[in-house]
Formats: sequence, structure tokens, C-alpha cells
Amino acid sequence: MALSYDSDGATIQRHAFDYRRSADQDAAKPARHPVVVVGAGPVGLSLAIDLAQRLQPTGQRVLLLDNDHKLSTGSRAICFSKRALEIWDRLGVGDAMCAKGVEWNVGKVFFREELLYHFNLLPEPGHERPAFINLQQYYAEAYLAVRAAELPNLEIRWQNNVVACDPRDDGVLLGIDTPEGRYEMEADYVAACDGSRSPMRAMLGQESKGRVFRDRFLIADVRMQAEFPAERWFWFDPPFHPNQSVLLHRQPDGVWRIDFQLGWDADPEAEKQPERIKPRVDAMMRAALGHEVPFELEWASVYTFACLRMEHFVHGRVIFAGDAAHGVSPFGARGANSGVQDAENLAWKLDLVLRGVAPPALLETYGPEREYAADENLLNSTRATDFITPKSPISRLFRDATLDLARHHPFARRIVNSGRLSVPATLHESTLNTPDREAFKGAMVPGAPAFDAPLPDGSWLLRKASGHGFMALVFGGDGAAVTAGAEGLVPVQLIHLPPEGLAAERYDARPGTVVLLRPDQHVCARWRAPTAADVAAALRRALALPAAA
Repeated sequence: MALSYDSDGATIQRHAFDYRRSADQDAAKPARHPVVVVGAGPVGLSLAIDLAQRLQPTGQRVLLLDNDHKLSTGSRAICFSKRALEIWDRLGVGDAMCAKGVEWNVGKVFFREELLYHFNLLPEPGHERPAFINLQQYYAEAYLAVRAAELPNLEIRWQNNVVACDPRDDGVLLGIDTPEGRYEMEADYVAACDGSRSPMRAMLGQESKGRVFRDRFLIADVRMQAEFPAERWFWFDPPFHPNQSVLLHRQPDGVWRIDFQLGWDADPEAEKQPERIKPRVDAMMRAALGHEVPFELEWASVYTFACLRMEHFVHGRVIFAGDAAHGVSPFGARGANSGVQDAENLAWKLDLVLRGVAPPALLETYGPEREYAADENLLNSTRATDFITPKSPISRLFRDATLDLARHHPFARRIVNSGRLSVPATLHESTLNTPDREAFKGAMVPGAPAFDAPLPDGSWLLRKASGHGFMALVFGGDGAAVTAGAEGLVPVQLIHLPPEGLAAERYDARPGTVVLLRPDQHVCARWRAPTAADVAAALRRALALPAAA
């Protein structure tokens, strides 16, 4: 039975994709492909779809290889951010994700048995998407796989395991094992999205460096009818799990994700057994609801915190994304979300380089931009881990004193860290940005991801700005300077907006203001009244082209 958006979780986790012999396996010499993506997780699937649906109706020809023939089992990554949903809207799967996922904006923090405070991650109206949805990773992968199957120029080869990688000046030679033996192929570019243990990284002699924290957490997915709202609940030192931390999230299908801190000395295999998990869940229910709740254990895993990254993400024609390039502790939902943003950053640059519109120098900017974003995520994740799991009696004393103060003092709540939730990086130092020459207020600085806003016709700004090329938000003007400046460089979609209203407020726009967006919806330039020369210079900069004479 083929997967569809209506497939249930059990069907998705059981589904096995067919291995099919390809013509490449019978070729007299290695076939050559423009782009090979390695790894069919959320990052690899997102990247392959993004590339394949550009230049409609043809798009880039993409080959996606995966060493397995199944999608994820268990919830794994579950918290997908507003920015990831906006990217998936552009890829054609955002509606399905949100229809299935559990939307949430509110988080609550408890210390022992007391609620300290709550927070709202999307306190203002006027956004189409919520701050987060909770959705099991296997659903996300399934919806992406269904979308991938709709694109005729995207081929997925299951049970094709890359076992050799030979980078060359003009491409990459790959060796691939299959159930029917080994074959070779060549690629202009290879995107390694093969996860935290990344065989591709090892083949290139690279490694991820950073910190591994001496603590373990149990993830338990339990199916139950419980009286909890769709909120993120985090307990420090609760009476039902003393001296440790607990996190609770609601997922679709009546499944709840519970993370129990275990300590470094815990036996991972023993802690995954149902007879160890049931007493922990029962104690939590008695404390939180006053009674036990019948439940079924769906999946369990034990993990260790680590904050790691490769020194460089770009290695000639082999480019790393997602967990293959960087890994963070799970509190804060920064892993999969940052990986999807890696894919979006890489897709438009690789597309323009393959088409000959931009030089290879554009592709080189993927490294510093996404390395900067990874460092931001690693910093936040490390701080959260240090707060959640104090490493000494003094740090534990400081943490508990901060939690005590947070009961009554808002300043202390800013110090409490139960995992700063994922937000997209603003690429302040990107060489693709054109610096402001006029004064602007607000967050939409060059390098920032575009904010959404409702429009007078009932649509949404980011839905209109969901093309595959550069876009210009034109507030109350005709956009003639943009059209003239883009001539001979690259098409620019004009999005005409009124110079008043929420969109104008968020972009600090006046009549005549123009905001230039990259294909990944990041601001790259803005002006009060640009000339054609201004637009041309900004586009050349955003394409990594040399300045005009």
C-alpha cells in the first residue's frame, strides 16, 4: 500500500519502500548526476524537493540515496518551528503538517510541585503559522516522501548505501552498495544529509567536535487519554522524579512524549524496559492529575546530550547539512529545525550555480552562513544543558536559587533555562547583505528571515513570497526601479503591498520602501526609494558576483 497524507502512524512505521534496480547499475561507465543527496530524513527530503521543484515545470534533476528502505520509528524529532513550517509551505507540505500536528505556543515551567510561570512564544497576532507544532518525525518524513513522489525529476533509490566518496576538482565519484551488488556514479555536487553518525563525514576524514555531557535522558512515547493541554510542561526537581528534570509534550494520535532525566550512571538498556518506565509515568500522573492513567508504551529510547559541529560544512563539491554537520542537545528543538533551514539555504544557491546564473563563490557562502547559525544553536543548547543538568553543588545551588526567585521576580525568569526554543538565525555578517544606508526600525534588518503578516485580500505575505527566486516587497510604488535593476541579472518577483497595515509596520515601510528578499526569504537589502543601480548592485552582491565597473 502506497503512503498518502491519510496514512496512520502504524502504517507509516511499517511501510517498506521497494528496492529497484537502476539503469546506472548496468551502465558501461559511471553515470553522472547534477546533484546527489545522501540521506532521506527530513533534511535530505526537504533539500531534494526544494531543488526538484525549482524552474517549474522542470526543476533540477535530483537523485536521493538512502541506505535503508523505511522511515523513522518512534517520535524522535517532534517540535517543528514556525520557520520550518513556512519553509514546508513553500515545498507543498506545510498544510498537511499543520493539519496533523498539535499546535502550541505556551510553555509552563514548574519547580518541585509549584508552577513558576508560563510563557507565550508567539504573543502577537498576525501570523499564519503557530510558534510550534508537535508531530512525530515519521509523519514529517512520510509527508515529504509523498511530496517527493509527485516530482518527476526527483528519484529516490532505497537500499542504496554510499560506501565510498572520492571528491575531485570537477565532481565526486561515489561507490554504492545495493542488495544486488556495488556500482559507481559521478555527481557534480553531493549533499551529505546522512545524520549524526554520518558515514559521509568519516569517508572524508572529517569529524564533529564539541562537548558530550555526562547525563542521560529517557524518551518515552505513551498512548493515553490524559487531561493535559497542548502546552510544553517542564519540571525541575519534581516530587515524582526528585533531583532530576522532566519534560512533557502532547503529540497527535493521543501519544504523549515524556523525557525523564536519568543521570550518568543509569543503565540505558534497563531504563528502556516497560517495568522501569511504568512506575515513572504512574508517579507523574498521580502528582500532576491526582490519579493514574492507563497507557500503552509505544517507543522508548535513551540519549546522551552532545553539542558538536564540523569545523567547515563545505568540502569542495561535498556539502554537509543537518545532523551530519552539527548536533545539539534536544531541549530547544534546534536539531531538525536548523537542518531544514540548512536545506533551504543550500537549495537556492546550488540551483543558481548549476544553472550558471551565479558563480561557485555563491555556494561557498553556505558554509559561513550556516556555521554561524549552528554556533548560535550550540551556544543556546549548551547553556540550556548546563542549567538543566548542574555539574557541581555550587551550580546546583545557583540554579535552585534562580528558580526560587522566579516564583515572584520576572528578572529571574529570564535566567531560567529549560531549553531556549528554536528561532531562525539572523545572518548579520553575511557577505550577501547590502548594508542599510537609511534609518530603519524593527527586526527586518539585512540577513533576517522575513516576517509574515496578513494582507488586505485575505492572503498571507509569506504565501505570496513563496516563489523560487528573488522577490521584492514594494510598498506603495510601481517597482520600476526593481525591474530595471534586475534586467540581465536574474528575475525578481514584485509583491505589491500597501504602505500601511501590519506588513508595513513590521517592515517599517513608508510609501516607496522596497525590501529585497533572497529566494530563501531572508532580507538582503532595503531602501526608502531605490534606483535601478541600487537594485542591480544589491543583486550582484546577493549572487556573489563581482561589483559592476
